[in-house]
Amino acid sequence: MQFTLDPVKADKFENTINYHFKDRSLLANALTHSSYSNEKHWPKSCCNERLEFLGDAVLELSSSEFLFKEYGNKQEGELTKLRASMVCEPALAYCARDIHLEDYIMLGHGEEMTGGRGRDSIQSDAFEAVIGAIYLDGGFTNAKEFVDNFVMNDLENKRLFYDSKTIFQEAMQKDGNGDIEYKLVSESGPDHDKHFKEAVYVGGKLLGEGEGHTKKGAEQMAAFNALKALREK
Repeated sequence: MQFTLDPVKADKFENTINYHFKDRSLLANALTHSSYSNEKHWPKSCCNERLEFLGDAVLELSSSEFLFKEYGNKQEGELTKLRASMVCEPALAYCARDIHLEDYIMLGHGEEMTGGRGRDSIQSDAFEAVIGAIYLDGGFTNAKEFVDNFVMNDLENKRLFYDSKTIFQEAMQKDGNGDIEYKLVSESGPDHDKHFKEAVYVGGKLLGEGEGHTKKGAEQMAAFNALKALREK
């Protein structure tokens, strides 16, 4: 099976990630969701799941090496926890959105119509597949550079976003504030593309609001915005 990708799109994506493939069929394969290959009646192996499997392993090694060198004072347990927060599904989806990966993923019509392009699982899987594709095309050094540039960059602010609810709860407990309560402000959109707005209150006082495609995501954004407001003070 020879995978192809629109040359203009390929150029744009490669310029975004600052890596140019020698074999663009690897990139096209990384961006092929199973729903697309199923509609084309291609073999199961033609979707990006195999590259995702490989990329996951490369990501774990790359991120482990980065954190090992960056945090010489942290013990194994702390490093493991930090790595888990950086390479979990929501974190990778966040990284994927940073490079607008959703614009390039090839989806089947049904998946497209049910909001698949914005789904965290699809974006994070494609992101790992891209890592696998770079590894096969240019070796570990290039794959690690991609991980360093687009996953391990700006760690403090990313962790603040990934772990915002936990960090917010710890901050409120430390200061002896009242109970934290999340309240749904609004819900809109069709079932396949819901949009939620949540607010977070502490001791009855509104501290932040956030929006997202899931209630959990909206709560996380509310906590993140509350943390940012507290830091600014």
